[in-house]
Amino acid sequence: MHIGLVGLGRMGNNMRTRLRAAGIEVTGYDPNPAVTDVPDLGALAEALPAPRIVWVMVPSGPITTGVITDLAAVLGEGDLVIEGGNSKFTEDAKHAALLAERGIRYVDCGVSGGIWGAENGYGLMAGGDKTDIERAMPVFDALRPDGPRAEGFVHAGAIGAGHYAKMVHNGIEYALMQAWAEGYELLEAKDELIHDVTGVFTAWQRGTVVRGWLLELLVKALEEDPEFTDIEGYVEDSGEGRWTVEEALNNAVPVPTISASIFARFVSRQKDSPAMKAVAALRKQFGGHAVRKA
Repeated sequence: MHIGLVGLGRMGNNMRTRLRAAGIEVTGYDPNPAVTDVPDLGALAEALPAPRIVWVMVPSGPITTGVITDLAAVLGEGDLVIEGGNSKFTEDAKHAALLAERGIRYVDCGVSGGIWGAENGYGLMAGGDKTDIERAMPVFDALRPDGPRAEGFVHAGAIGAGHYAKMVHNGIEYALMQAWAEGYELLEAKDELIHDVTGVFTAWQRGTVVRGWLLELLVKALEEDPEFTDIEGYVEDSGEGRWTVEEALNNAVPVPTISASIFARFVSRQKDSPAMKAVAALRKQFGGHAVRKA
């Protein structure tokens, strides 16, 4: 199989590496000449066998819409575009309709795994027609973690379902990180009793009911900087958490924990909080997100 990949940043470049390691030929395009395989999208289309599959992995919003629009001009009937960025699910219907005018198929796919995905695989949540999902299954199988497909990939539903599932996933992620961060701050505050905060978290990695990957990443961050002295307690939010709360309001679903985690990030922009330093450190560990130096 031979596919195109648009966007070779933190995630896209690692995805290209994993796909190639699985035996899938990848032609990638990126505006950065240091990483791109072809000079433009037209050359990308010419390099791929028809019917083509092109995975789009660029920042959500206007950049994604621009790429979809440009692809509509160079792809043709029967080709398939998979949009794997963190787009809002409401954008998927618009993108699908734009491509459908040219007979081009569309699948949306939420992707989780951050900068560790090349090694560990990516959790994938896809939305679209069953025939299109099955056509792209070799790609999904190459990107997902080893093991049962159902534990790393889901066809969540119709177009938009993949990004909706990823939105909820990230809302949960916000809340989990906030819980870890608050626990860290409470342990730090009791320094006359707790003498080894890093050791406490390290000891929780086996046998406890709270063990998991985020805990492992927090331990890694603490081992690198036990007091988070090099990190400012300022945390961005990339959109999905807000969208989760918006959807909860629209559907009258109570999400007090997720909501609180969003507001805590707003607090982080007002003062330097130890808990927010922990959240910032976690985002850097799993996603390579930039942190502000103290």
